[in-house]
Amino acid sequence: MTTATSAKQHDSGIRLRAGLRTVLVYLLLLVIAGATVGPFLVMVSASLRPNFSYMTFPISLIPPDPGVDNYIRLFNQTAIGRWIFNSVFVATSVTLLQVTTCSLAGYAFSRGEFPGRDLIFWVFMGTLMVPSTVTIVPLFLILSRLGWVDTYAALIVPAATSIFGTFLLRQFFLTIPRDYDQAALIDGANLLQIYRMVVLPLAKPALATLATLTFLGEWNAFLYPLIVTTKSTMRILTVGLATMVVQEGGAGVQMAGATLTFMPTFLIFLFMQRYVVQGITLSGVKG
Repeated sequence: MTTATSAKQHDSGIRLRAGLRTVLVYLLLLVIAGATVGPFLVMVSASLRPNFSYMTFPISLIPPDPGVDNYIRLFNQTAIGRWIFNSVFVATSVTLLQVTTCSLAGYAFSRGEFPGRDLIFWVFMGTLMVPSTVTIVPLFLILSRLGWVDTYAALIVPAATSIFGTFLLRQFFLTIPRDYDQAALIDGANLLQIYRMVVLPLAKPALATLATLTFLGEWNAFLYPLIVTTKSTMRILTVGLATMVVQEGGAGVQMAGATLTFMPTFLIFLFMQRYVVQGITLSGVKG
């Protein structure tokens, strides 16, 4: 056997092993994707079927006679229209407030020069170690004294800012060269103008990341809105659907409600995932 023949066989073996590894990787990814996406496909399929017909085996993802009867029952028998409005209003309001307050705080901690700046920042960061469930009871007592229970203020004001959001934007602002600030100061801009016209336009990926994560978090919130709301008209979508399980009992209607809850968050993340990845990546460049 010549040296050239041995080299060809060696290269063929390497290519074969590389091909097998690629096939195994793709098979593993398909299994993970199926396990992740499968339940959501079953949920959407079940929402288009008559009640309990999805429990037949084997499961068919494509309904034989799809219909929207479950969605019609959902809107006729529950206050889901009001719940959707509450969820959209609360999630949008909290998102706008957090983007504003966290960007201002992040700008102060990254660009400001004042005594104890770093100490105050790390004390704020230390509060992330406190579980949110620990503060629910004291927060509810405060809201009760203020008369805010069953109001939009109770759902919005306590979430108006975020330590994580402040940290995320502060880290991103640190990656923006200070030369831009100096050039703006020479042109006569003040600190607020630098924040509004220089820093914010350069921080769009981080702002989009914070907005996306905040909206998704508020849309899917459950425990806190459940505690501070008792009236059906003040419930958000997740809480309303949880109470609907007891009231209606129809599996198809429940799947329709779950689909309506899931689809907005899925579409938002689908369109914003590029900005989320970019914002989180760039925010960790400099500490």
